[in-house]
Amino acid sequence: MPRYKLTVEYDGTGLVGWQRQPEGLSVQAALEAAVEKFCGETATVFGAGRTDAGVHALGQVAHLDLARDHSPDTIRGALNHHLRPAPVSVLAVEPAPPQFDARRSATGRVYRYRILNRRPPPMLDRGRVWHVAPMLDVAAMQDGARHLLGRHDFTTFRDSLCQAKSPVKTLDALDVTRAGEEIRIEARARSFLHHQVRNMVGTLKLVGLDQWPPARIAHALAARDRRSGGPTAPAEGLYLVEVRYD
Repeated sequence: MPRYKLTVEYDGTGLVGWQRQPEGLSVQAALEAAVEKFCGETATVFGAGRTDAGVHALGQVAHLDLARDHSPDTIRGALNHHLRPAPVSVLAVEPAPPQFDARRSATGRVYRYRILNRRPPPMLDRGRVWHVAPMLDVAAMQDGARHLLGRHDFTTFRDSLCQAKSPVKTLDALDVTRAGEEIRIEARARSFLHHQVRNMVGTLKLVGLDQWPPARIAHALAARDRRSGGPTAPAEGLYLVEVRYD
């Protein structure tokens, strides 16, 4: 039974997230329906990460098994045809070895969070950025982000419904940059806890507003208590940019 690796892009606005849900359209369900329309097979599409409702992806990775071989171009074209009008696009299809697993084989994930930092609200990027009107101090946010780098117990930045076995993760990068009116926060790790990136961003916003000194992030992290952290940033500004494999 041949296995295929998919690279997928989607606009999470209006979707219930990656994972199939009893109500609403998910990315997983949209892809599985497209597969069935293409070749008549009921296949499960496994994703590298279960993005939440409203979260976008530039490079989500998934895998699926089919009963017979098809050319990658044929699969990509057929899936994109049957995906319409869902806001999901298959960017690439590649043959994969039987042992490849989109989630378990991943060695790194990159998320990007976009903040539109200006007084007027967004129009063209509505639903794709977090609009923060007061000016944010990016230098202070960079100082605060440094306290989160490395291997830590991230309970303070973990959602109460997170199903991960351990709150200990290694954060390889947390970069805060400004380009004009947009602030980008890019996080890289092997894996993340549920809402970890959004909770870190919400906390960094408090630093950017000068409501927290940067060093307070270290104290919040050490508290290992979600109540010690900042608010959860909205889903609409978050993007799964890349999933990395050896």
